[in-house]
Amino acid sequence: MSSTLFRTKKVEQSILDTEEPEHALKKSLSALDLTVFGVGVIIGTGIFVLTGTVAKNNAGPAVALAFVVSGVVCALAALCYAEFASTVPVAGSAYTFSYASLGELPAWIIGWDLVLEFALGTAVVAVGWSGYIHSLLDNVGVHLPATLGVRDGATGFGFDLLAALLVLVLTAILVIGTKLSARVTTVVVAIKVTVVLTVIVAGAFLIDGDNYKPFIPKSQPVPPGDSLQSPLIQLMFGWAPSNFGVLGIFTAASVVFFAFIGFDVVATAAEETRNPQRDMPRGILGSLVICTALYVLVSIVVTGMQHYSRLSVTAPLADAFKATGHPWFAGFISFGAAVGLTTVCMILLLGQTRVFFAMSRDGLLPRFFSQVHPRFKTPHRPTILLGVLIAILAGFTPLSELAELVNIGTLFAFVVVAIGVIILRRTRPDLHRAFRTPWVPVIPILSVAASLWLMLNLPAETWLRFAVWMVIGIAVYFLYGRSHSRLGRGEAAPAQAAPPAGPQAH
Repeated sequence: MSSTLFRTKKVEQSILDTEEPEHALKKSLSALDLTVFGVGVIIGTGIFVLTGTVAKNNAGPAVALAFVVSGVVCALAALCYAEFASTVPVAGSAYTFSYASLGELPAWIIGWDLVLEFALGTAVVAVGWSGYIHSLLDNVGVHLPATLGVRDGATGFGFDLLAALLVLVLTAILVIGTKLSARVTTVVVAIKVTVVLTVIVAGAFLIDGDNYKPFIPKSQPVPPGDSLQSPLIQLMFGWAPSNFGVLGIFTAASVVFFAFIGFDVVATAAEETRNPQRDMPRGILGSLVICTALYVLVSIVVTGMQHYSRLSVTAPLADAFKATGHPWFAGFISFGAAVGLTTVCMILLLGQTRVFFAMSRDGLLPRFFSQVHPRFKTPHRPTILLGVLIAILAGFTPLSELAELVNIGTLFAFVVVAIGVIILRRTRPDLHRAFRTPWVPVIPILSVAASLWLMLNLPAETWLRFAVWMVIGIAVYFLYGRSHSRLGRGEAAPAQAAPPAGPQAH
């Protein structure tokens, strides 16, 4: 049984699958499009909210260092993603990469996890976007009926119309074409980045150097139940819960990592990229560098404008401008956040449908969903199905019951991809790699260690949900995926039985 559970899909076969007319996606994206996608999905509410939370509770002005730490963790993973995405330019991201290196069952687990992560994340972001729009409409005197507003868990009927409509509109855009979605994303990202840069430049003139003292506050004991430090860390290493100090920076890094979730979604568009060998590394690494720089600058500005102990945890940037006598920036920042969430929602939905599409094309999900639209060359069936389901989820589910986008799935994918790079280097040294992760196996090992470290800092509830997802996913695999796998049915030859392919094959 182990030989079937860990059978790998030949890289050449994965690439050949992308050339089947009924299952081939249109190649229309450039390096700029990919970079815009990355910036579009990474920059969301995190840059407007998390800065104040971790500065006040964990790191003080050293929150800038926490963003750097998280950026480094993501950079280690990004180097591994860049090698895989340029070597195996096929839709599916970590799912496809693990299928080529670790085997079918690990690939299924990753794919199942990512589909659920992206679905939940899209619903949460859509509800958050609706909340910002309702707030902006209220400010100009437009009041929607309470039954059509954001649900807060109150009893009685309610439907978040704006959240559902947003998902349905974005679904239609993704069905029409990836290039159209790239154009829409480019416009929205330009607005969003302009807002962020304006905040940075304007805030720079309001900085008071005394607010940076002390830059790294001394460690302080934390009241029981208030610590963000994981019980797993306390159990394994015996560290007492504390805020601030050097340990506070690392605890803050595990929190602000939420703000970086999404750069790996760029890899799901590899198959729709005109020159993936060149453009995928540029898009992945370029978007990560840009967003890390913006995060660091914003954190430096906001902790310089207002002392970290007085920062708001709900709207730190807006409230910091109010505290310095510039209240109109609050509306400006809310507008930027609302615009930013639009692209986050779209690209999460895009990433989810591409993973679903890749799993369907391999037979692990019904092949019905792997046929592309005859005109638009997009995976319209899974896009419509998932779009409608997420719209219903976002519309009817109270916000308090929508779980936060869990980063444990992303970190788990980071671990799998890093290990996959090491394995594929050994099992397929003949493959042409347009981009090579430097210092293998050192960089992948560091990526695994850093990702596991952040995973250990996550709360127990996150681990529990991850375990439940995996149990359900494994059950679905054994009930359906394993028996319908194209690889298992002999429709694709296992990698071990195939002759090696030289650089000319790519």
